[in-house]
Amino acid sequence: MSPTPPTGQLLELAVTDLGIIEHVRLVLGPGCTALTGETGAGKTLLVGAIELLLGGRADPGLVRDGCAEAIVEGRFEIDGDEVVLTRVIPADGRSRAYLDGRLATASSVGERARSVVDLHGQHDHQSLLRASVQRDALDRFGAIDLEPLRAARARRTEIAAELALLGGDAGARARELDLVRYQLAELDAASLRDPDEDRVLDEQEDRLADALAHQEAAAGAVAALAGEGGASDALGVAVSAVDGRAPFSALAERLRAAQAEVADLVAELRGAGEEIEDDPERLATVRERRQLLVELRRKYGSAPMPDGGDGGSGTLADVIAFHRALEQRLADLEGHDARAAALDAQAREAADAEAIAAAAVGRARRAAAEPLARAVEAHLAELAMASARVEVEVGEVDPGDQVTFLLAANPGSTPGPLARVASGGELARTMLALRLVLAMAPPVLVFDEVDAGIGGQAALAVGRALAELGADHQVLVVTHLPQVAAFADAQISVRKSARGDRTLATAVALDDDARVVELSRMLSGTPESERVRDAANELLERAAAVRGR
Repeated sequence: MSPTPPTGQLLELAVTDLGIIEHVRLVLGPGCTALTGETGAGKTLLVGAIELLLGGRADPGLVRDGCAEAIVEGRFEIDGDEVVLTRVIPADGRSRAYLDGRLATASSVGERARSVVDLHGQHDHQSLLRASVQRDALDRFGAIDLEPLRAARARRTEIAAELALLGGDAGARARELDLVRYQLAELDAASLRDPDEDRVLDEQEDRLADALAHQEAAAGAVAALAGEGGASDALGVAVSAVDGRAPFSALAERLRAAQAEVADLVAELRGAGEEIEDDPERLATVRERRQLLVELRRKYGSAPMPDGGDGGSGTLADVIAFHRALEQRLADLEGHDARAAALDAQAREAADAEAIAAAAVGRARRAAAEPLARAVEAHLAELAMASARVEVEVGEVDPGDQVTFLLAANPGSTPGPLARVASGGELARTMLALRLVLAMAPPVLVFDEVDAGIGGQAALAVGRALAELGADHQVLVVTHLPQVAAFADAQISVRKSARGDRTLATAVALDDDARVVELSRMLSGTPESERVRDAANELLERAAAVRGR
């Protein structure tokens, strides 16, 4: 299944010292928002600000005259979390980017923004221009099941990895087999069982190497405790001195206990000393075994594992683990031919399964291509592109991964890739038609120039289409047409005014009354006319009725 698309919204846009914008802050809601205003008022600058957040080129010429830098900030909701993305464009020097106030690259900020925003009108940042997205769009439209193909490809990859691990070079395999057998013989002869054997041998060597000294030490300790005038005699004298005297009764008991403890110590020391043997032959055997373990730890304790895994840290436990892995590798090598034959058969079956699945996907994609093209053409006819012809080209090699959307915007022209054959307005309307047909789209859609060269009923159709998209997406549209603006859920008026010798742009969210005035201006340039205002009200009411809200 395809990954779940992200959810999101552009909650707020702040622009400072960009072009003729001194400072604009827009709080945006869901649905469709229209940006309107006279030509040159600064609407395109706001689209340009969004484009900067999407990773657009930071041109120092965008900085307002006399200012050190321009700043664009976008507060987004992305998959339930609020994220603030920032681009700073200095008049001199390199641009900077920030993610939640922390320094970031422009590409990482753009990637985050592009996960939820698509901009239509320029040729950059339009996800539907990418071949992979066009293929996914066709798959979604045709409800094409890709799981059998993915499973078949995964199985072929798994089998190829197993074959690679077996090894295909007979000479190399024979050499490895000789080495594995030699190493196994060496480790088998060592009969390693206990991972702590080296510690035990260390203790034994210490005991044997100093046997005479240990015996002398035990004898000396016995003499000090039990010999004439030793601790035992001294304790006996002490007991006799205080025995029977009431003030010392408790102390006398402790002296007797000490006397008994000394007697036990004498017995244990004598026994321990007698157990220690001076055995040069045993000492030599222990030292030889210890040296063998040192060599085995050096050779195998940190060596890469026979199955390709990382080596250990050089302990005896690592050597034992290496031994077990060698035994498994020997079994694999000795059973190579049978296993390779089985895997080859499985690989052929997996290749056949992949070919069958790829052919099924290819057929399904080719079957869906024509209906998708006709569905898009139907919407383009409503958007004043009645002569446009759309083709969805699917590669001849199964599974038809090469998918290309082609457009002939005018009669007699040859269909070509979208980005190369459409003007800004045609491309924006084509993208709008595609979005209406396809179930897939980023949650935030920005349209610029979508109404270029149209009017009348076509303008109403564009407005209805944008409103339809606004039911499930956040849509921002720059428009000069009142028919389009009337269908928006909200409207922002971008205006410019002179302040001294400078021209500045502002942006104002319009209430219902102000929308009537702005639509009247857009209708005839005479917002003071009561007749024009009536027409504006009628347009708003008609749009609201069509939207059903």
